[in-house]
Amino acid sequence: MPAKAKKDEAKAAPKATKSDKKAVIAAHQQHKKDTGSAPVQIAILTDKINKLTEHLKAHKKDKHSRRGLIGMVGRRTKLMRYLKMHKPEEARQLAKELGLRS
Repeated sequence: MPAKAKKDEAKAAPKATKSDKKAVIAAHQQHKKDTGSAPVQIAILTDKINKLTEHLKAHKKDKHSRRGLIGMVGRRTKLMRYLKMHKPEEARQLAKELGLRS
């Protein structure tokens, strides 16, 4: 394998596998076919954020991934704000489960 290809592989941000995502969805879904409710979206984003944070610890100069991370954090913040307004108890419980500041 050429040196450039190895270098590109090392820089790529870790992708969530389907089984990881399915496990996160199964843990937070409210009914059998729930894949898009606010708690599920927040849990998926939190998983992605945690993985990307680990990547950025190793690759400090990866500015493109950092920008994506900031966007994901903003999206999660908006979803948490929505959940706090409409279902405050559920928002507190979810924040506790995911280890988020409330």
